[in-house]
Amino acid sequence: MIDFHAAAATLAPDLIAWRRDFHRHPELGFQEVRTAGIVAAHLRGLGIETSTGVGQTGVVGVIEGRGPGPTLLLRFDMDALPVTEETGLSFASLHPGRMHACGHDGHTAIGMGVATLLAQSSQTWPGRVKLIFQPAEEGLGGALAMVRDGVLEQPAPDAALALHLWNAHPSGVVYAQAGPLMAAADRFSVEISGRGGHGAEPHTTIDALFVAVQAITALHSIVSRNVPPLATAVLSVGSLHSGEAFNVIAERAQFTGTLRTFDPAIRALLIRRMEEVLAGVTAAHGATYTLALADHTPAVINDPALAALAAQAAAALLGPAQMQTAPPLMVAEDMADIFQRVRGCYLLVGAAPPGGARGGHHSPRFDFDEAMLPVAAGLLTAAAVAYLHTPPSS
Repeated sequence: MIDFHAAAATLAPDLIAWRRDFHRHPELGFQEVRTAGIVAAHLRGLGIETSTGVGQTGVVGVIEGRGPGPTLLLRFDMDALPVTEETGLSFASLHPGRMHACGHDGHTAIGMGVATLLAQSSQTWPGRVKLIFQPAEEGLGGALAMVRDGVLEQPAPDAALALHLWNAHPSGVVYAQAGPLMAAADRFSVEISGRGGHGAEPHTTIDALFVAVQAITALHSIVSRNVPPLATAVLSVGSLHSGEAFNVIAERAQFTGTLRTFDPAIRALLIRRMEEVLAGVTAAHGATYTLALADHTPAVINDPALAALAAQAAAALLGPAQMQTAPPLMVAEDMADIFQRVRGCYLLVGAAPPGGARGGHHSPRFDFDEAMLPVAAGLLTAAAVAYLHTPPSS
């Protein structure tokens, strides 16, 4: 059996160089032209059959093994965030307003390392691996864009694996656990309509801003007073916009927010209660409302058999002490759109930088421990090869 941990360690200088180059040149969702070009050139240089422009800017590579066997999909996200970097790193973003603030630069480098290891070892394992380098994971629907472009066809994968460097967890600790890992997410927007007027004559108006504030306060009570205490849900309002002048009572107010759930029944409960609360509050003040939901991302639910396989691979590489479990995260991940169609497992690799994280994910001060790049590459390669040799049943 190949020691993929040791093999990946020899790639560490390349992995770090790739990551730092991507970090200097971040590209937002569906704009990853430079990044995709570097990835595609690397895959083709390894002799891997490569397709570009999948899901607009995505890249797909297919590596054939020594003979018939299952098809495994491995996903790596490439996009950056609209954040101005404040890390002070020597390889900080050269583009104000754009930053790799979530580790996708590392994921892309890891994917290139995994491609190298799998190409070098392809005559030792059966089946095939479909590598997908995905654009626009950060809320723009990149996974669905690739699905619509046929990424789950010709060949259709039997299973899928993905990972995320996580700087809130200790470096080197791996989380491969069955069941819910990341929450479903919905974006909602509400518009309140009233009757505007002079700020000195509020009795002649229906103050949309005042009604919106009352509605927001009431909406924030839904989780605490409607969701069972042992269930999990989040309802957060993130923006409120109303009015243009200090002496004019606003006729309209708009606010937006997010829902996070694991259970579809809890999600349905939240939406029903939102409608009821908004209807009641606006009626009490003589206003009206509209509620719209968009950008639904399902929950990431790990297949138990694949989670066990990945955990065994991680324990064999890193030692059982490095395997842990953690409470599910309320963040969302559009790998869930693939897991809705293909059973899979999503791994978290602890990557807290030396001295501790100065900023969490999506922070302008975000960074991670680069020593985890070869660890993650070796881990995902080992898990992939273990699956190809002995694919577990569901």
